[in-house]
Amino acid sequence: MIADPKAQQRLLHLVRLAGKELQHLQLTDARLFAVPMDAQRVDRLAADPELAERVDAFVARFGRLQDTLGDKVLPAYLVAHGERLSTFVENLDRAEKLGIVSDAQTWLDMRRLRNQMIHEYVEDPLVLASALNAAHRFVPTLAAVTGWFQARVHAD
Repeated sequence: MIADPKAQQRLLHLVRLAGKELQHLQLTDARLFAVPMDAQRVDRLAADPELAERVDAFVARFGRLQDTLGDKVLPAYLVAHGERLSTFVENLDRAEKLGIVSDAQTWLDMRRLRNQMIHEYVEDPLVLASALNAAHRFVPTLAAVTGWFQARVHAD
């Protein structure tokens, strides 16, 4: 049980926000990956504005949910439960020990991947296709972490 009502309200708000962000990400993910992503498809982004918008939406929503969970929900959860906040990496390590994330390194890999998708966007279709496919495979991880917070927050 969370003793501080303000901390509980903030946490509930952030978890609801993460749930909405997850829904948007999953919708975009399903539409974008209904057709396999490869370098040839990425090469068509300039000529296919609808595909380009889907890719942009996926990259933005993937990054946004990851940021919401890692930079907002996790610290709010830790504070609400009397944990000491530390660096992002140390908070992730604590999240792993608490069972929130299965592997802190995977979360760091997702963060690097997000940066790669943004910075390699125009440079190399093969690299972007690979990064998009890797991010697609991480969507269930983001869903699992969101679900963990939803279950725990509503149980408190």
